[in-house]
Amino acid sequence: MDRNKKRKKVMFISSIGGHFTQLMQLEPLFNKYEYIIVTEKSSITEKFKEKHPMAFLVYGARNYPFKYLFKFSFNIMKSLYLFIRERPDVIVTTGVHTSVPMCYIAKLFGKKVIFIESFAKSTSPTLSGKLVYPIADLFIVQWETMKEIYPKAVYGGSIY
Repeated sequence: MDRNKKRKKVMFISSIGGHFTQLMQLEPLFNKYEYIIVTEKSSITEKFKEKHPMAFLVYGARNYPFKYLFKFSFNIMKSLYLFIRERPDVIVTTGVHTSVPMCYIAKLFGKKVIFIESFAKSTSPTLSGKLVYPIADLFIVQWETMKEIYPKAVYGGSIY
């Protein structure tokens, strides 16, 4: 590889919890790219700043719809800011709601989107999966049965 050639910049993004746990299973890929991890801010995710370049969105649980609407709107604007600041070539996400706006922003700027459907879903889709599937450049499922729901998906096996 030409040393003068710029390495691709990858933005790894997910919500906290299981989606973030799955995203961190991709850690062996991190050193192959210039990268940043974007997730929701919490005491758990802040600890990862010591080891990885990180940016944070506001945590917004959907069980409080009125507050969620404002937090989600704020996260859309912050996602746009982060995208422009970081200028990633590729978005890789394990979902969920936090990542959907970033995927659409990336497509608006002609960038690649890779979506990995949740390991927890073996027979039904996630809402974020349904929203991102039409625009994803690569859509990966972790169960063969999910290819019935997402025919253009690639079965990648478990990332655990």
